[in-house]
Amino acid sequence: MAKKKVPEINGSSMADIAFIALIFFLMVTTMDKEEGIARQLPPIPPEDQKVEDQQVNRRNIIQVKINSNDRLLAGGVPMDVSQLKDKIKEFMTNPNDDPNLPEKEVKEVKGIGPVPVSKGVISLQNDRGTTYQAYITVQNELVKAINELRDDFSMRTFGKKYAKLDEEQQDAVREAVPQRISEAEPKDVKKR
Repeated sequence: MAKKKVPEINGSSMADIAFIALIFFLMVTTMDKEEGIARQLPPIPPEDQKVEDQQVNRRNIIQVKINSNDRLLAGGVPMDVSQLKDKIKEFMTNPNDDPNLPEKEVKEVKGIGPVPVSKGVISLQNDRGTTYQAYITVQNELVKAINELRDDFSMRTFGKKYAKLDEEQQDAVREAVPQRISEAEPKDVKKR
């Protein structure tokens, strides 16, 4: 008896189908772009420049600390995150010229003229056990405080919110209301 021949499946079109399926999934799949916190780092100093320790007056620094239990301490006072924005705004503006709050230096700002600019610096430090959510919430409040100060200044000076200003005007507002946030190395309190 003759052996029965088993029919074969034509495999040449299988490669084409697999290639088309691959192209389809590459076209319809979205890739999420992760974004970090926007921070402007200081420029890299020239190699020939001497490194000197800058002395910053203590009254010009507000320390914001977050512990491993996500509790907040700003300027040595325990507080809720909802109070942080107002505390930072008061610190940066020093409305009553309090000798315990930052000094102001009159600077010539291009397009505006002489403006009293705060020398205030926000020093942020967290514990290694701080949750990411607490850290981001505090960061948002700090940036929100600076943005509100910039909006107030631009409304008084230009009659428009900061976001509505042109590039040159925004540069002037950033010079008049600088964002100085210094982040210290996280500490691990539990090891002590």
